[in-house]
Amino acid sequence: MQNMSLLKVILLMSTLLGLVIGLISPIPYIGGLAFLALLCFSAPIVLGVLLNIGVLKIDNISESAVLGGIVGFVSYLAFSVVYMPIVMILYKVFNHYVNYGVTLALTNANLFVIVTVSIFMGILSASINAFSGFLTYYLAEVFKNMNNK
Repeated sequence: MQNMSLLKVILLMSTLLGLVIGLISPIPYIGGLAFLALLCFSAPIVLGVLLNIGVLKIDNISESAVLGGIVGFVSYLAFSVVYMPIVMILYKVFNHYVNYGVTLALTNANLFVIVTVSIFMGILSASINAFSGFLTYYLAEVFKNMNNK
């Protein structure tokens, strides 16, 4: 990685992506697709944007996997910070279930369980996005080789 300011840019973009998806997820039909995009495609989105504008240069496979894992974990935690209060507000104020399982867990579980499940899901998102980050690096290399030939 080039320097710490690049890591700050990656963390900021990951956080913004998680916040936006957290705001979009309570919308009925879009929410499932947004959550799927968060779990699987947040690393290609962030890394792809940074590669296209020339801010990021990935040198090897392990760097792409680490960056993908960081993007996945941070974006999921930012998503959780926004999504869970929205679910509780919609349930408590309007008596509306965005996702029955999440609402049930938030109303009946203690804070330790909620934080543990959120961290576990963040680790799952980091694992999936580490692989997606590797695929982003691989596809960027393929396209770069195609343009050179």
